[in-house]
Amino acid sequence: MQPSVTSYITVDFHSHTYSSKDSLTTPEGIIAAARRRGLGRLVITDHNAIAGARLAQQLAPDLVIVGEEIMTQSGELLASFVEEEIPAGLPVKEAIRRLRQQGAFISVSHPFDRARSGFALADLDEIAPLVDAIEVFNARCVFERTNRLAQEYAQAHHLAGTAGSDGHIAWEIGRGCLKLPVFNSADELRQVIGQGKPVGRRVPLVMHAYATLISIPKRIGYGK
Repeated sequence: MQPSVTSYITVDFHSHTYSSKDSLTTPEGIIAAARRRGLGRLVITDHNAIAGARLAQQLAPDLVIVGEEIMTQSGELLASFVEEEIPAGLPVKEAIRRLRQQGAFISVSHPFDRARSGFALADLDEIAPLVDAIEVFNARCVFERTNRLAQEYAQAHHLAGTAGSDGHIAWEIGRGCLKLPVFNSADELRQVIGQGKPVGRRVPLVMHAYATLISIPKRIGYGK
């Protein structure tokens, strides 16, 4: 009998569409970018919203996983396999409770990036036993040290890691990913996440700045 061969895919766990106030990327555009990059799955994690991810999933159910990046009172959570939108501003444990109720996979966004709603260490220690993973590679972290601290924390606390581009424009999609065995549900993801290997490199600061610049009219409500 031939031994079974595990199939691996590359997954971007952190991306944004125009449902985020700081992104102009359409569902069609983000799907096309993910296909060009050869991604196996793409988790769309708009800020406190799932409408864009739902639309993209309708267009590409084999590719897109509905997720959400949720701003809590302590920092940002990064969820996959979200069925019901979680509002911003909740205590972090309440947001985790609501995600658990719907069976979502829970990670923590860029936990040591103080410029982008990173968690205080005491708060991170408190929720570490309650989440499935933390983000150990975020392609938009300006300093390499930020991701390294997350990797060291995950290892010290026996936590799995996720990785993502945090892409707000199509060019960024797939710049940060995790290579891991195929999965089709949150429970299957929990079973294989420990085998994940981060791949990619940080987005050049000039592209980060460009993505921010082009979203300014949207942020200030131009044309409304």
